[in-house]
Amino acid sequence: MAFNLLLVEDDEEIREIITDYFTEKSNGTFIVNAAKDGEEGLQKLYSDDYDLVLLDVMLPELDGFTLCRELRKSSDVPIIFLTAREAENDRLFGYQLGCDDYVTKPFSLAELYAKTNALLKRAKGMVRHEIMKAGSITLDPYRYTVFVNDEEVMLAPKEFAILKILMDHPGKVVSRETLLVRIWGYDFEGNERVVDNHVKKLRKALGSASSQIKTVFKKGYKLEVNE
Repeated sequence: MAFNLLLVEDDEEIREIITDYFTEKSNGTFIVNAAKDGEEGLQKLYSDDYDLVLLDVMLPELDGFTLCRELRKSSDVPIIFLTAREAENDRLFGYQLGCDDYVTKPFSLAELYAKTNALLKRAKGMVRHEIMKAGSITLDPYRYTVFVNDEEVMLAPKEFAILKILMDHPGKVVSRETLLVRIWGYDFEGNERVVDNHVKKLRKALGSASSQIKTVFKKGYKLEVNE
């Protein structure tokens, strides 16, 4: 079984070393597609399906954080960040955006390969077009559709993204800050009230299922599975 990997890295030498090592080590099981910057990486993500993404943080055009945020709006593909940043806050921010693991430069190729293998094994049983269901709400992240009790509900992109993140963490509190960063970006200059406004619109659109979205005082929101 072959795995389709996307490597987004602006350093040509690193791209070639990783590609050659992964191809040889896996005996051709890993098919590595490479992109030299964030824009090219985004185009490749839109044009093909990948089993895992190796993503440099410091990229020209679109940085790795921005690319990760865009990808997480529509896909749960495993992501490993390749970064020269060692600050704990940077790593935490990456995890908050939805990455699965970090490798700090300079890194061991054997370590990167092992982490890639482990993530692929964990994700191997996942269905790419998985339908998400919580109570009376059904969401298809790839067809971009939402149903409440078998009746389709039309959501604006921001409301859809909020619902998707809440459904990714059923019964768990998702902070306003997390929603703000994941959807609007870490450089957004507004405040957390914008999240509350869009949750209000989401509840209105969900109608009878609106009560599944609970406000947790001074924390954020959570989606109840059983209503």
